[in-house]
Amino acid sequence: MDLVFDENDFFGCCGSARFAKEMALASPFVSLEDAISAARDIWFNKVDVNGWLEAFSAHPQIGGTHSSAPASGISAEWSKREQSTALATATNSSLQELSEWNARYRQKFGFVFLICASGRSTEEILAELKRRYPNRPLLEFENASQEQMKITELRLAKLFTTRATDSSPAVKFPSIASKKAEEGRLSVIGGHVNAAASEGSSGKSIQSHSRTRPPITTHVLDVSRGSPASGVEVLLETWKSSQTRPTFGGTDNGGGWVLLGSSTTDSDGRSGQLLSIVDDVNPGIYRISFNTGKYNPNGFFPYVSVVFEINETQKRQHFHVPLLLSPFSFSTYRGS
Repeated sequence: MDLVFDENDFFGCCGSARFAKEMALASPFVSLEDAISAARDIWFNKVDVNGWLEAFSAHPQIGGTHSSAPASGISAEWSKREQSTALATATNSSLQELSEWNARYRQKFGFVFLICASGRSTEEILAELKRRYPNRPLLEFENASQEQMKITELRLAKLFTTRATDSSPAVKFPSIASKKAEEGRLSVIGGHVNAAASEGSSGKSIQSHSRTRPPITTHVLDVSRGSPASGVEVLLETWKSSQTRPTFGGTDNGGGWVLLGSSTTDSDGRSGQLLSIVDDVNPGIYRISFNTGKYNPNGFFPYVSVVFEINETQKRQHFHVPLLLSPFSFSTYRGS
């Protein structure tokens, strides 16, 4: 049965009016995976800079209680729950330090520090804030958009799990006054974009000189619970054999795959570092395997393996290969 939601539901998942409208137009969705696929396309390909900033401003500062723009009641409640671990592990001194760094971050970049905070402690969030603060503005703007998408995916999962009810608070879309406030923040980002364009026209490269994360990453989302899947064992392997590539239906007698790294997903569903941080990843065939049977002994899949190929022309790209899991189904996609 197709699942039908309206703009208000999607606005609670991502505080961009354009995103909510496009998602409503794209619905109904046959599954959560279908909705997430549409959401990623809309967020990265149809929502512009104004829409990204609008969504960023709907989030309260980490450790704070109020966002800088009107948000739906359900969105505010979700933000509160997503920050519950951080607040539970905070001390007066850590909250003060977090507040100071949040202010410093906003002054530099022009928007709130955004991170998928679900299951993360105050110390973890503060450490990530400090790690990202030295970034160039354009890189950090991209980081924020990626974090927004992670938050949106989690909220879509919750939306599909709980469904909308008549008692859910009504969404209030941003007023003209709030949009004017967004224009002020947009001018900050616009200055960064124009500066980057000037660098490009003068022959300077605007690409990052080095990666800030490994070229291959993953996370696991338990769609049956609408939350990250923690404690899932993950293996990353590459194909090394006299046989150029594994064949469909063929056998490698266990000698073709070479382990590159292993990890276990944390409380946010993210794996640890599976590969070293390098500028150029080696082209080839890769396999990420998830020990889903140990995570869910009553599920249908004892393990899940995702095989993908990185070409020579893609060696400087980032490959995020997440797993959306339930006891009797799974899906994946190429992220960034």
